[in-house]
Amino acid sequence: MIIFVGRSNVGKSTLIFRLTGKYVKRGKRPGITRKPIEIGWRGKTIVDMPGFGFMSGVPKYIQEKIKTEIVQFIENNADKIETAVLVIDGKSALEIIERWEKRGEIPIDVEFFQFLQELEIPIIVAVNKMDKIKNLNLTINRLIEKFGLLGTWEDYKDIFVPISAKFGTNIQELRKLIEKNIKKSQELHE
Repeated sequence: MIIFVGRSNVGKSTLIFRLTGKYVKRGKRPGITRKPIEIGWRGKTIVDMPGFGFMSGVPKYIQEKIKTEIVQFIENNADKIETAVLVIDGKSALEIIERWEKRGEIPIDVEFFQFLQELEIPIIVAVNKMDKIKNLNLTINRLIEKFGLLGTWEDYKDIFVPISAKFGTNIQELRKLIEKNIKKSQELHE
């Protein structure tokens, strides 16, 4: 099983379409996906998880309920998840993370990354909207720091991959990382 997680409206469904050629219902406003959507791809199950965080027009209690359901789904299926693709909006992620930090809160993207690490689920961070990022190296290096990792992008090329779901840029590189993580996961479970 391969899961795609991330904030609302970061491009998870578009990315799944680019990767698999299979259409996943998506919308222009946050909160369209409310339950995990499963599709088959190359003998695997891909799960498009609902977005977490802000959802326009969705009451706070429903947002919290969706977040809880995402966490429970991942915990209940951790042994079946061969890799998780955490999709972030490369253009706005740092600004959002810093806003949360100023309020003394753990940013939800960072919290999710740490949660997946605790469950020992191999993670790929798909830094989406790379076409809108002015300085890619600097942005990814700062994201690595914000995610609590030491080093630079050079040290984490097997985790952080810049992509553009909209234009299909670097999808092949993401596919290679997914296949690498699946292979690793299969070796661990043999």
